[in-house]
Amino acid sequence: MNNSKQTFITAFALFSLFFGAGNLILPPFLGFNAGDDWLLVSFGFAISAVIIPILAIYGYARLQGTMLDFAKKVSPKFALVYAVIVYAISIALPSPRTASVTHEMAIQPYFDVSSLWTSIVYFGLVLVFVLNRLKVLDFIGKFLTPLIFILLISIIGIGFFADVSPMQPSIFGNAFTEGILEGYQTFDAIGGVVVGGVIVISLALQGTFSYTEKKSIIAKGGLIAGIALFLIYGGLIALGAMHNTTLEAANRTELLTVLSTETLGNVGTAFLAVLVALACFTTAVGIVTGTSDFVKGLVGNSPVAYKVTAVLGCLLGIVVGQFNVGYIIDIALPALMFIYPITIVLILLNALPKRFASPLVFRAVTIVTLLFSVPDFLPFITSESFAAPIKALVPLSKNSLGWVLPAALAFLLMNLFGFRNKKSDTTMG
Repeated sequence: MNNSKQTFITAFALFSLFFGAGNLILPPFLGFNAGDDWLLVSFGFAISAVIIPILAIYGYARLQGTMLDFAKKVSPKFALVYAVIVYAISIALPSPRTASVTHEMAIQPYFDVSSLWTSIVYFGLVLVFVLNRLKVLDFIGKFLTPLIFILLISIIGIGFFADVSPMQPSIFGNAFTEGILEGYQTFDAIGGVVVGGVIVISLALQGTFSYTEKKSIIAKGGLIAGIALFLIYGGLIALGAMHNTTLEAANRTELLTVLSTETLGNVGTAFLAVLVALACFTTAVGIVTGTSDFVKGLVGNSPVAYKVTAVLGCLLGIVVGQFNVGYIIDIALPALMFIYPITIVLILLNALPKRFASPLVFRAVTIVTLLFSVPDFLPFITSESFAAPIKALVPLSKNSLGWVLPAALAFLLMNLFGFRNKKSDTTMG
């Protein structure tokens, strides 16, 4: 297979692995609430749901290792703890959420089946694909992604030409910040450090590409996937905003169903059911495969460890996937507010040239980010009266971004310190 063809297959696979149906339901509702501020909220959403995840893929293109390599400059022990937390969150929340979304949007409207049975069948199929992981990349990239993309473009394209009333004003105090925080719920930054490893291992197992070729394939594939994600996310946000005067919806899933019916007519719900099932499935396969790869690597590349992890991951998906989408999103928020800032800074540092990202910089920025992200998730584990005075002391903390300025300052100071030390050593020499 030539490099160009593999690049596009990788790009298609990355798009599908990122664009789970949980992500499909987020942008329209965000645009619906943003109204005439939809463009501003789109840029905020793109930062956390597109740019950061694609930078994670670029980091993997350079490292071509595991998630442990992403954080090893902080310390090997920290890297292990971080990786375990990320994989635990991924397999316990976004993976089961795909089954929940599938049930609510693709099964429940047509069949009188309990969410338990949906989860059992769904994760049974996921397990089959995960245990045949050599075929995952090609199947997703060649077959599933083109169909998903065509369905999405149809909904967005027809919706743009619909006759709609003027948009209602935004309900958000800060649309840009709301876009960033809603982008957390896509899990795409976490997805970047999870599925990036899947792509690396999948290419390595083919055994036909050199390090330089794999770096080029992954980096270019990530860029193509990022452009496609931005267009789709932006289109769905705009679509929700354009219809926020004429449509009513109680929640995210209901709004997406109404929009698909509005744009594609009665056949729209059937198209949407197929789209949701496909988008959900690819994401779940990617997460369970990535987690199984990680555990396998920890125990001496044991095939048994891979299979056991895959089975346990699917069993957990069955249990959690029975709950409704809104509940899973709500319980995920505290975990996201904790792990997302650390993930973002690790991705950014791994994407930078090495001269700006020494082990000292990694340690300082990560520690500062961890400390200053505490006020952001503190309200979820304690009373608001206790958390409010702490949040008031930290700039941007009221927008749940209290870690940003301290992390940026730590980055600048540590690089300045390192530069002066190098200059001093040169002078003395």
